[in-house]
Amino acid sequence: MTLSKTAHIGRILGTPVPMLTPVDSPVYVLLIGEAPGPRGADKSGVPFLGDAAGKVLYDVLVRMGAMTLPPEIDRMEWDGALFVANGIVPLAHGVALGNAFDRCPTDDGATFRAPLRSELEGMSNLARLTRDITTLRTRGLKGIVTLGRVATRTIDTLYKRTPMPELARRALPHPSAQGLLSMAPDRGRGAKMADLQEAWMVRCQYAVLQAGYPAPEGDQS
Repeated sequence: MTLSKTAHIGRILGTPVPMLTPVDSPVYVLLIGEAPGPRGADKSGVPFLGDAAGKVLYDVLVRMGAMTLPPEIDRMEWDGALFVANGIVPLAHGVALGNAFDRCPTDDGATFRAPLRSELEGMSNLARLTRDITTLRTRGLKGIVTLGRVATRTIDTLYKRTPMPELARRALPHPSAQGLLSMAPDRGRGAKMADLQEAWMVRCQYAVLQAGYPAPEGDQS
């Protein structure tokens, strides 16, 4: 396996990135972000894989036993195209990963932009989210964890259209640097990013458990 330097971002593909789901096990919790990033999921084709904000999410899921990554990924740069070139495929256990908008937003194929509210809350995108969630409910889905304000707002809109009171809901700040700073006292002034990431990981693990992921044996929290 070649552990080469980070590939150039290149043109944004903008193709749909499907949910990452377990191969054949139940799905207890769906974690939803905003949209695939230009250097990460847009290239890897896997939600959050290679996205700058995705590493802390994968780290906490691996810690929980909800995700398995090949050991060689620890010796590689966090880059979607590089992961594809080296055949890196994460394996989910009891969780699914997706995005409020399923493709990297761009107007010209070269520049990333935030997804528009009209795109997020348009009929076709809400229908896609509804289909995905309906499919996961047949596999045992118990709850949804949204990451960031955009994902939370989009799922709020979906729930107004299609109520799903049986599903637990939990919302977290986005694991990007901006999101991590937003949850820290005094806007994170003087805080170390590593400490903010660790604090977010603790909150994420708790939210996933509260949303329905089975607690480890002997853990009564």
